[in-house]
Amino acid sequence: MAISQKLLSDGETVVVSTRTHVKALLAPLLVLVVVLAAAVFVQVVADNRFVTMFVWAVAAVVLLRYVVWPFLGWVTASYAFTDRRLVTRTGVLTRRGHDIPLSRISDVAIELHLTDRMLGCGTLVISDASTHGQVRLPDIPQVEDVQRRLNDLLHAIHDPRPDRRDEGA
Repeated sequence: MAISQKLLSDGETVVVSTRTHVKALLAPLLVLVVVLAAAVFVQVVADNRFVTMFVWAVAAVVLLRYVVWPFLGWVTASYAFTDRRLVTRTGVLTRRGHDIPLSRISDVAIELHLTDRMLGCGTLVISDASTHGQVRLPDIPQVEDVQRRLNDLLHAIHDPRPDRRDEGA
């Protein structure tokens, strides 16, 4: 799950490394169960070997498209916050990456829907000073903890003094 060490600069350390919550695999799991049940049902009911082979061939194609492909996408996607930047990498055949220096991040927000709260995940919305405006990282596990750690990193960058609370006392 960790990003490759070759993506890190000298002295850069990973603070948070994650991927999309496993909830992203619930729909492919449902497709797997339904397709296998339907194929087994046809195999048991049908007397024709050609029909059975055809149904299993169709099932294989459906499983590759709606189960294997989403799983590979889930496995190959990673998000990491280092002490200097946000690093995203996605894609199975074509890899896409996006790096945002922490100094350019202007806002960190979260979105938690009902199912997200039940499953312990949410969407992290990062606003930066670029033309893209926002980067949405969907279904991040423990999104509130990630937001809190990212805010700590941002405060350390924008106010490098160790502790400002002692000044008001």
